[in-house]
Amino acid sequence: MAAPSDYLDISDLKSVAAGGIIREDVVDKIFDCSDIPTPFLDMIGEESFAQPYSEWTEDKLAAPNLTNKVVSGSDVVSTQNKATRSNTKRIGNHAQISQMPVMTTTRQDAVSDVVGTNDEMGFQTARRLQELRRDVEAIALSGQGSVQDDNNATAGQSAGAAAWITTNKDLGATGAIPGFQTGTKLVTAQTVGTTRALSLATLSQQIENVYLLGGMPDTLMSVPGLIKRLAQYLFTTPYAAKPTADVQGTGTGVGQTIQGFVDAFKTDFGFFMKLVPNRLQQNTAANTCNLFGFDSRYWKLGLLYGWKVEALAKLGLSDRKLLHVDWMLKAYLERGNFIVADLNPTLAVTA
Repeated sequence: MAAPSDYLDISDLKSVAAGGIIREDVVDKIFDCSDIPTPFLDMIGEESFAQPYSEWTEDKLAAPNLTNKVVSGSDVVSTQNKATRSNTKRIGNHAQISQMPVMTTTRQDAVSDVVGTNDEMGFQTARRLQELRRDVEAIALSGQGSVQDDNNATAGQSAGAAAWITTNKDLGATGAIPGFQTGTKLVTAQTVGTTRALSLATLSQQIENVYLLGGMPDTLMSVPGLIKRLAQYLFTTPYAAKPTADVQGTGTGVGQTIQGFVDAFKTDFGFFMKLVPNRLQQNTAANTCNLFGFDSRYWKLGLLYGWKVEALAKLGLSDRKLLHVDWMLKAYLERGNFIVADLNPTLAVTA
């Protein structure tokens, strides 16, 4: 039966004027599942640079000479000189400053009874530093071109990985990756093409292209949807190994682990490639993404001074910090990698 209306109930306490007299029951902890790793930055590592435009050189050996023979006792003349720099290329990238300001009031910093933290400035600083690193991860994988900082209205911009890889590429119709331009010393941005499904034949061809040039890419990286569908295809193809149960214990009712995902595969040329889904890699357009074949030896995150947290001058009743990083992506040998662009991550992978 319903309680008599003249009984004092919790609803009466909540309805007391100016907010009621029931204390809130809030768990003293903050939950979040967006603390996502940065697999690309973690894979390539960091190194320093000294100028806002940093350069490096790449080179390659000449093709084998099948007529390399001389007569016994013959002399060497200058016309036979093979010393050359014809295959040397000087390239570079511009630096980009990314930042996260954090500002709190003096009153907020003095209040200790805050859910999940007793130091709001410390909490905000730690969280924004994570977001700053996430920003750099996403930008480094993008197809943006490089831009020179003019110290006025134009911010410097680092070229992303998708804009660098021009030797080994498979693009959708109208897509383009011009790469580094020796005349301007800029990397041109990627042009997104017509989206299509990924095929194993396309992927295999790019792996072969890199291998023939001397590279051995070790990582396939893309958005989770595409990696999921590639793994599903590799798992169901007749060429895949037959899965076996991971049985733990003996007798009836033992624990078994079903293995229904491929996280690495052996290429036609004997080396392995990992499948890495990257939740921070962004689509290039609606239902359009890039698939990278990375050789992690040829990439570095360049840092001018590291990841900085600096207290700014105090203005009135507030505290301010600036989190910032001056960085660039160094593509030491773009031809040691490949890109398959303009892929629809919602479509099944084909043969």
